[in-house]
Amino acid sequence: MSYCSYIPTMSEPSRSLHQNYHNNHYGFPIHDDNELFGRLILEINQAGLSWETILKKEISFRSAYDNFDIQRIAAYTEIERERLLNDPGIIRNRLKINAAIENAKTIVGLQKEYGSFEKWLEQNHPKTKEEWVKLFKKTFKFTGGEIVGEFLMSIGYLDGAHDSSCPVHQEILKSKPMWLLK
Repeated sequence: MSYCSYIPTMSEPSRSLHQNYHNNHYGFPIHDDNELFGRLILEINQAGLSWETILKKEISFRSAYDNFDIQRIAAYTEIERERLLNDPGIIRNRLKINAAIENAKTIVGLQKEYGSFEKWLEQNHPKTKEEWVKLFKKTFKFTGGEIVGEFLMSIGYLDGAHDSSCPVHQEILKSKPMWLLK
């Protein structure tokens, strides 16, 4: 069963939470580097947990990680790391927290080299999921196949976020730049 057809079978409040993400975020291109990074943080933190857990904690993640500000997170010290490990509003997993900080540092480097995280993604498109996974594993921390696949589907780089019959799918196609339709 796909995400599109699964949501109507959910009961409240889960349905509303997932419906909002499905209708307004999942599969739509993101052009702001901090928001792209934020989505990557959320996908990494979802590993081993339900997406609903992450959706419920999204506001807490945004607050704990300085609104996903890449520059600020890249400069986190042991003090911020400990603060995150003690924050009950997020997933308190040392590996995932360390990955967020190290990945922020990596993205700062990509921004210097390519102009932005988004431009780095653009320059590597199109790739198969397997090629993307290999690239992400080489470039970032804590990025396995499921995390990379979901991240790239969630930002429109890989197909599969929505059924072709889903009305949101048509909205996403209208919002994608031509080069991303390849």
